[in-house]
Amino acid sequence: MSKTHKGKCLCGAVEIEATGTPMGMGYCHCESCRAWASALVHTWTAWKPEDVVVTKGAEHIASFSKTENSIRKFCSKCGGNILTNHPSMRMVDVCAGTLPSLTFEPSAHFNYGESVHRMKDGLPKIKDFPEEMGGSGEMLPE
Repeated sequence: MSKTHKGKCLCGAVEIEATGTPMGMGYCHCESCRAWASALVHTWTAWKPEDVVVTKGAEHIASFSKTENSIRKFCSKCGGNILTNHPSMRMVDVCAGTLPSLTFEPSAHFNYGESVHRMKDGLPKIKDFPEEMGGSGEMLPE
């Protein structure tokens, strides 16, 4: 039986469920994710689109797209981040902190070339994205 992880926005008007196992977890250091998260680094969990559902408050979800690759969803009442759709990658990014029952086990740092906060944790540091995701695959030192 697949585990279901429940999450919500800051005010609780929007609730989501992510079922099963994420496709991956990691850190993103790009300027867009840092601005979206209002943090030095964005912690993400990647899911198949069919594994993430809005269970409450869909009418309160607003969207913003800086690029066609990332459709960021947030609560129109409190502004709380909910998720980001990445249609070209067939992936939904749910902020790690949105799913409190999910153990965050990151595999790598992405877009480390844009980092403003260096992290020495032994994880791979990828300049942008892996080659299979359209990036250079170039690894950077800690």
